[in-house]
Amino acid sequence: MALAAVSLAAAVGCSPAPPDEADYLARIEAERTDKDRFFGDPRNEPNIAAAQQETYLPLAYYPVDVAYHAPAELKLAETREVVQIPTSTGPLRTMERIGTLEFTVNGEQLALTAFREPGSSSLFVPFRDETSVSETYPGGRYLDLAPTRTGLYEVDFNRAYQPYCYFNTSYECPIPPRENRLPVAIRAGEKLSEAKRAELESLG
Repeated sequence: MALAAVSLAAAVGCSPAPPDEADYLARIEAERTDKDRFFGDPRNEPNIAAAQQETYLPLAYYPVDVAYHAPAELKLAETREVVQIPTSTGPLRTMERIGTLEFTVNGEQLALTAFREPGSSSLFVPFRDETSVSETYPGGRYLDLAPTRTGLYEVDFNRAYQPYCYFNTSYECPIPPRENRLPVAIRAGEKLSEAKRAELESLG
């Protein structure tokens, strides 16, 4: 037990420092402005047609909240299992299950499985939460994390984004597996636009 306590203390002590709030807010807002500009050109993916620009742009977000920026530890899987994840258009997507990210948000201890696609070095973390369907895209949202050598990461839900199939149904988007369905509402990152919410509500 003593050894476990020391290990936990070391992990906490080496966790990424909380971001400087003013600088962090400025960086997030700049990223969002750049993304709106990029998505506003229908030649760029996800190829939002000019007629649909008012429905989706500018992108809708929850207010930036540093409480949703959490240090996390990656518990590596004992075996790198290759799994087949269903997608929005039907075909299965091959991914490697890397491990489990453990973190705390608003006092809740949570975990998400991290995957890696063939040929990619970054971790892919698809998830659903209690905002899915009514506030955010029903098919879930995504996080991308750059690899680290320490096993310590930053799970930043302010950067959670909706898949391209939210904007254009021709895209093939991985569906978050059951293990990545969080039992809490993550009110951070991208959300449904008011126009899209009204559209989904009209469909029942």
